[in-house]
Amino acid sequence: MARLTRRDFLKASALGMGAVAISSGLAGCVLDSDDKRRVDFTHGVASGDPLQDSVILWTRAVPERGSKVKVGWEIATDAEFASVVRSGTAETTEDHDFTIKVDAQGLMPGQRYYYRFRSSGATSPVGAATTLPEGSVEQVRLAVVSCSNYPAGYFHVYREVANQADLDAVIHLGDYIYEYSSDPDSYASEDARALGRTFPENNNRELLTLADYRRRYAIYRQDPDLQLAHQRLPFIVVWDDHEVANDTWRNGAENHDDSEGDFDQRKLSALQAFFEWMPIRPVIEGNDEAIYRSFRFGDLVDLHMLDTRIIGRDQQLDYLNYLSESGLNAQQFMADVADPNRTLLGAEQRLWLQNKLATSSGRWQVLGQQVLMGRMDLPAELLLGIATGNVSELPQALAELATIKFRALQRDPTLTEQELSRINTAAPYNLDAWDGYQAEREVVLGMARQFDKNLVVLAGDTHNAWANNLKDMNGNQVGVEFATASVSSPGLEDYLGLPDAMIADAEQGIGLLVDGLDYLNINQRGYMVVTFTQEEALANWYFVDTVKSREYTVDNSRSAARKTLPGAGNRTVDPV
Repeated sequence: MARLTRRDFLKASALGMGAVAISSGLAGCVLDSDDKRRVDFTHGVASGDPLQDSVILWTRAVPERGSKVKVGWEIATDAEFASVVRSGTAETTEDHDFTIKVDAQGLMPGQRYYYRFRSSGATSPVGAATTLPEGSVEQVRLAVVSCSNYPAGYFHVYREVANQADLDAVIHLGDYIYEYSSDPDSYASEDARALGRTFPENNNRELLTLADYRRRYAIYRQDPDLQLAHQRLPFIVVWDDHEVANDTWRNGAENHDDSEGDFDQRKLSALQAFFEWMPIRPVIEGNDEAIYRSFRFGDLVDLHMLDTRIIGRDQQLDYLNYLSESGLNAQQFMADVADPNRTLLGAEQRLWLQNKLATSSGRWQVLGQQVLMGRMDLPAELLLGIATGNVSELPQALAELATIKFRALQRDPTLTEQELSRINTAAPYNLDAWDGYQAEREVVLGMARQFDKNLVVLAGDTHNAWANNLKDMNGNQVGVEFATASVSSPGLEDYLGLPDAMIADAEQGIGLLVDGLDYLNINQRGYMVVTFTQEEALANWYFVDTVKSREYTVDNSRSAARKTLPGAGNRTVDPV
């Protein structure tokens, strides 16, 4: 297959948007269609991509027979639909997996609306959505989630998000689905059978085709907790890697080889299913913004959603490529990781972001993106243990190194050169994150500093909760990063084989070793709520005590908060 150009990619993506109806005019008597077949709204409703005057409404309407169905929809200012403000009909087909999206326009800013769909006498659940505010805004509250792995555990986190009061939107930073099977030896699936979270036979394999990806979304969207979150709140979404394959980059992925067919076809199939199943505004053919886009919450917040995964990303570096019998080729590694030509965003997206930061006037400039931007340098001996899979000695090494770092911070004169070398010989922990694309990170931080913006970066991907102070290479404080834990995917406690008794010490040790790191939780599943006012941006982390049981509680003992204040070089502080 010939290599697809970026323009071909945009056109192909546009073909996979599902059936989209654009609302026009006032409400009319078109709620119910004249279709006499039985129609089931099998996966609830969802809303997304709210603007000041419009919002995307989503459902799936499956007829008992045939390949086409017509559906009526309406949107009102009350849950009883006494005050309907817009309505219409939409048609979908089997070619779009019977998904429907309506761009409900002509709405009022900062208004809560209720919507529903109907066909052949069947009525969908009633959903709720809020348009973005206009003008002077006192407060914006955003829930942030990522990394929901169905076989790994229950989606209690989505239910807790759905029950949060006064949220403006849910920001989903990717890994909405995972491409793996639910076999016991597959990623995070060892408990799937006991939990009743296995995939059916026709979807219990690694996802490769359009039918595979569609079925996987259908399984996820039957989860009642995820349905509830979509029903109650508008989502603003972006993909990460597992919507396609692990460690995706623009021309390939770690979890793809030649035996699995053409990667571009797999990628486009995955993204077509994404656009069909997610309440995201369509990519318009010829629109160079693709999935990166901005949302303006009055004069308070400008949210810029980025694609750091698929459109522009260069292939990740791998420590194993720099190892030999003589050790790590540090000189070559440092040259490659600092290469000014390496990119996560791609030139067009980077220029788009520069223009947005230069012209946006919100009090807070917020980047909604997938991977950690903060520097996560760890001692080289820890990194080598991780890279080679030799994790059995990591807990002891981590404890020793943290003790040495503490002594160094206390200016202990008895420290030996060998001990200092152990903590000072450090390198980036995660080359899949911004640490593997350091020159471009400097460009982005430089933009925020040049334009004197109050920068807040949101991140997911790692399955753990973090707060980072973002500094440029010269040590200038530029902004802060708040990163959310996962919905269900396991975190560092699993990756490093840490027992519960060692979690507190490990968190303290990593906090000591990583400069700029202000907060972390490495072993719990949860979500984050970021509240913006004119005076501060406050991040609150919430965690559930388990995703391995139907019964759970919110672990209030581990809830945490950090805030930042506007002004030059805003940094994180403990709000207490």
